[in-house]
Amino acid sequence: MRAFYECTAMAGKPATRTRIISPFYVMDLLHRAKRLEAMGRDIIHMEIGEPDFPTPKPIIDAGIQLLQTGQVKYTPAAGLPELRAKIAAFYQQRYGVNIAKEKIFVTPGASGAFLLALGASLNAGETLLMADPCYPCNSNFVSLFDGKTDTVAVDASTHYQLTSTLIRQHWTPTTKGVLIASPSNPTGTLIAPDDLKLAIQAVNALGGCFYSDEIYHGLVYGQDAATALAYSDEVFVINSFSKYFGMTGWRIGWLVVPDAFVEATEKLAQNIFIATSTHSQYAALAAFDNKTLAELERRRAVCANRRDFLYEQLLRLGFNIPAKPEGAFYIYADCRRFTEDSFKFALDLLEAEGVALTPGKDFGRHEAHHTLRFAYTTSIDRMAEAMQRLERFINKR
Repeated sequence: MRAFYECTAMAGKPATRTRIISPFYVMDLLHRAKRLEAMGRDIIHMEIGEPDFPTPKPIIDAGIQLLQTGQVKYTPAAGLPELRAKIAAFYQQRYGVNIAKEKIFVTPGASGAFLLALGASLNAGETLLMADPCYPCNSNFVSLFDGKTDTVAVDASTHYQLTSTLIRQHWTPTTKGVLIASPSNPTGTLIAPDDLKLAIQAVNALGGCFYSDEIYHGLVYGQDAATALAYSDEVFVINSFSKYFGMTGWRIGWLVVPDAFVEATEKLAQNIFIATSTHSQYAALAAFDNKTLAELERRRAVCANRRDFLYEQLLRLGFNIPAKPEGAFYIYADCRRFTEDSFKFALDLLEAEGVALTPGKDFGRHEAHHTLRFAYTTSIDRMAEAMQRLERFINKR
């Protein structure tokens, strides 16, 4: 009887792997921000990576058109053939890179792409190298497959990116591969094309897998982002319709895989997802129309102006920004002049002035208590108000 009760007690516990999945600390801030808003407070949101732009109208119209037919059926697990072909044509148009559409998988957001990429390639106990700071979910995806993450502290000297030298220094017998995000979340920095090429060559020479997180491609300012596919067709490339294309809530992304992983990836897609949302896929067909792309380029110019405004304002207030971001919509600022605990600073700022930011501890351990991420995903007018509130808060400390 005792054994029965012990088994029952164990059966009611969450899986062990969930203990090492880290939470989003910013969600505590967001929850509190929503409660303050419900109480009538005016909150300026600069914490979540979701721009205030609506989904472009041609995309919405395409989704509605499909829904009105009533024929919202399953698509092939790898995605609509015509959407995969449009993605392949987009790589040729934007990067001058030829990709067989059979290597492209349409996924439920970039998160689904990560699940397929790691599920198809990572074995239990194997290690993935990535930068610290980095987007926290990436480490959690590795943990989900019983792998391990080896985060490498990076700073402005390498533009917050891993280099071929760092990769070789930190490679171990259990290392499976390397993940590089460019533009990066939270720093917004790009890896230089030559450095990307050298990093891929180093991983290939070491017999590993290279994973390129390119979900912020398109949202770059003053220069172009290089795709890993320009230097090798033996790489995993993760991308999304969420950021540049403005389709966050539609939950659709894509994955490009090496030839050797096509069959394994398709099996996983069939079993894990069955298919990505059909209406989202039909809507995404309009993402590459000239009218849509023209609107997206207009929005990119708006984001560039927002970045420049926020960058200058934060410097004026005394924040240190070791590397001006070249992409995405984030500024990663050193706040040690004002605090030794950026999480408490963010909480206090929210309570006192109604400005919501993301603390550095969401992105790793390296200098985490001394950093804050500012998302320039709202208008310059709203950011100007946020800066006034932030200045008032600093002056009272």
